Parts: sequence; structure tokens; C-alpha cells
Amino acid sequence: MNLSLRLQKARALTRRHFFKNAGLGFGAVALQSLLSREGAGDDSGYKIPAKAKSIIYLHMAGSPSQLDLFENKPALQKLHNTQCPQEYLAGKRFAFIKGTPKMLGPQFKYRQHGKTGQWISELLPQLGKVIDDVCVLRSLNTEQFNHSPAQLFMHTGNPLLGNPSMGSWVTYGLGSENQNLPGFVVLSSGGKTPSAGKSLWGSGFLPTVYQGVQCRTDGGDPILFLSIPQGMGRKARRETLDALNDLNRFQYQTIGDPETITRIAQYELAFRMQLAVPEVMDITRESQKTLDLYGAKPGFISKAESAADPRTLYKADDPTFANNCLLARRLVENGVRFVQLYDWGWDHHGTSPGESVDETLPIKCRQIDTAIAGLLTDLKQRDMLDETLIVWGGEFGRTPMMQNNRHTELKKGFIGRDHHPHAFTMWMAGGGIKPGSFGQTDDIGYYPTENKVSVRDLQATILHQMGIDPHRFHFAYQGLDQRLIGPTQQGQVIQDILT
Repeated sequence: MNLSLRLQKARALTRRHFFKNAGLGFGAVALQSLLSREGAGDDSGYKIPAKAKSIIYLHMAGSPSQLDLFENKPALQKLHNTQCPQEYLAGKRFAFIKGTPKMLGPQFKYRQHGKTGQWISELLPQLGKVIDDVCVLRSLNTEQFNHSPAQLFMHTGNPLLGNPSMGSWVTYGLGSENQNLPGFVVLSSGGKTPSAGKSLWGSGFLPTVYQGVQCRTDGGDPILFLSIPQGMGRKARRETLDALNDLNRFQYQTIGDPETITRIAQYELAFRMQLAVPEVMDITRESQKTLDLYGAKPGFISKAESAADPRTLYKADDPTFANNCLLARRLVENGVRFVQLYDWGWDHHGTSPGESVDETLPIKCRQIDTAIAGLLTDLKQRDMLDETLIVWGGEFGRTPMMQNNRHTELKKGFIGRDHHPHAFTMWMAGGGIKPGSFGQTDDIGYYPTENKVSVRDLQATILHQMGIDPHRFHFAYQGLDQRLIGPTQQGQVIQDILT
């Protein structure tokens, strides 16, 4: 018996079983439940008035140095190249620092920008021009000091694998604005994925339909295996999909596995995306003025993965991050709820010229500065900034002292900082966030001294701005009401930064 005849018989069998046991509306109801504009979250009264419709989260994987970008510390500059006081070393754990390191002052000049007088490094001049639209959070702290667990903690609320990402939580709670596009899209640049890998956009214990869909921007198909195979028309693809859906419905009626319904939703979404994704991802549709605003270059194929020396790569002015920022605007403009950008290359230990604060940080900043300012400007010009929440930052901060595992003296290309969980800087913009500055650190940027902000506070604030009560929003799993912000009342909305 050929495949076509077998499929026809299977479809006939499953239809009889399906109609007998579930009625005509089963498939539509299942899909509507999973892809609904209203979301599929547990009906526990978690929805509150929203300030933002969508999120663009810009994660700088590896963690940029706040002391060289946002924290102007004259006292630290005075201590530059002196022995670190023991009070900052006793009883402390570091990723790599051993013995007594030397203090490392800011490597770049600072000046104040905007009506708010924000101190911004000379490495981010374009961000300085739009800083009056930004709220700089200067007193973040985290519980983790290694990349993978810190990234997982930031994006899933847990340093261990197996938990839903923030984008999955948001799409689960709010659904999708566009039934032809994923609710959660992931874009990456810098040549590598973050240390924690694809778990950062996984759905964990939520249905897999809520996991992030990774899109490529290197000139090939935006999503692997999405295109209709050569020799198969859209009608044939639709018939094949209908047959598969019938088989999956039969399996669901037999076994009752809810992931079967998820599989149906994924197949249906993939079919719809075949037409919608190529159009949305095509930045050649933008004007040259808009491309220049971001520093975007359509069709650019990055050589990041094959570059032996990051300095060689970076001097090529790779526009992938800029392209992704423009794509992010196009995606939220078309109803995508959560767009996650990961940019690798911000881990500046100073153990080699390719990861030094003095040589590589300026190059990385050139890659993002124009693009970020362009994104904020573009959203504002389109009256989209008020309803789009922008988040920027890494997974932790960098130390006020020099990492000394290879060189005890300052040497060009070998200047770097170790991981620092106690204090770091992030910023937010749009989506009901009040511009300005929030929080302070001590004279050398070691500890927060005013308005300490935890990762869970940040997560709670993001959910709140999206119209989700972070304490009521949960998913029942393994006998517990699981939440992004964890099981306690630890995460609190940062009310002072809200409009």
C-alpha cells in the first residue's frame, strides 16, 4: 500500500474516532487555547492593567563592565594600580581572582548627558543622545557569579536547567497578537550562543509551543526547515498537515498527553509562518534612511563563528546586532510579544587581547551603540516606545579590581575584570518606565548603597509592566505553583521607576 493511500485510510479512521468521541470543535478549541490572544495562563486573577504590549530584551552575554560604561567613580580612579584593600577580598568568592589584585580604575572618560545628567562613558556617545528616554538601574545584584547559572537565573528565575524562560512565561500568560507569527522570537549575534545555551529560551515545564523560536539573519531561511520542500506545493503541504493533525488527535484521544495538542499547534503555526516570516524578516523593505539610523546592512553574512581572533572579527564592523535591532522593531510592530536579542562577546577578563577591556570593549560598543540609539529613536518616531518595553544588560557586573591570573601589571590587551555579582548596571526604556537614574553604589562600585535591586525585582517589574501580577501568575507543576520570580515574596515591583 502506498503512503498516500495509507494516509487516506488513517485520516478516515481518525476522523470517525475523533467525531465520535470529541465533536467537531476539538481541534479549533485546542489551537485557540494555546495560541489565544488572551493567553493560556491559569485563571487565577493574575492580569492587571498593562503599560506595555511587547518586550525587546537586549542581553549582552558575558556581562559588560558597568565601571567602564555607566559608573563614573573618581575614587576608584585614584586607587588605580594600587593593591586592593583586604576588606574587599576577605571571605569573598571570585571566579578567577587569586591573591591580592590591583585596583583598576575606569579605562575611558565620562561625561554627563541629557536633561537628567546621566554619566555615560565615551564608548556610548549615541546612547548618550537618547539617554533622556532611559532609566539607568545602577544597583542591580544577583545570587550567581558564573555565566551559565547567572544567565539562567536572569532569564528563567532559577540557576538550574529545566525552567521556562521569561519569554515563555509572558507568551503563556498573554498569548500572541499575531496568529501567523511566534509569540516569542530569539535573535543572536556575536558568533556564539550564550554560555547557558538554548535553555535560555526554552519552555521548561510549560507546553513547548511557548518556547522561543530562533531566527537566523545570515541571508538563508530565517527559520530552519520552515520552507516548503522543493516539489511540494502549498496545497499538498496543507493536506499532509491535515493528515498529521488527524493522527495526533487520535493519539490524544487514546493517550491523553497534552503535548499532543501542543504538537498540533506547532504544526499549524509553522504552516502559517511560511508566508508571514519571510516578509517580516526582510529588512530590505526598509528605507535607506531607516537602515542608516540603525547601522543595518541587509544580507550581511557574519564570519563571527570562524574568527580565530575576535579583534579581527570586530574590526570588520559586523552589523548583525544592528540588523537584529531593526528586525526586533519589525517583529513587535507585527504583534510578536517577546523578542530576545543575545549578543555574545562581553566577557572581558583580560587573559588575552581578544577579551580585554581596553581593546575589545570599545569595538563591541561600536557594534551596539548606533543600533540601540536607532531602535529607541525609531520606536519613538513611530509612537511605539510607550507600548514597547526595552531591557538592556548582562548577567552580572565586573570587579573594581584587575583580574590577575596571568599578568600582575597593566599590559595593553591584557586588562580585564572578573565576575562581580554584588553590583552592576542595567537599563530600561519605554513601556511605562520613568526616565532617569535609580540606585547608587559605593565609591568604587563594589556594593549597592541605595535602592538595591535584585534580579527577582527586575523580573517582577517586567511582568507587571506587561499586565501580569508576578505573585499571582503561576503554573502548577510537581505539586507546586511555580512562578518566574520564585516561591517567596522576594521579588517586588520597582514602583519608583514607573510612570
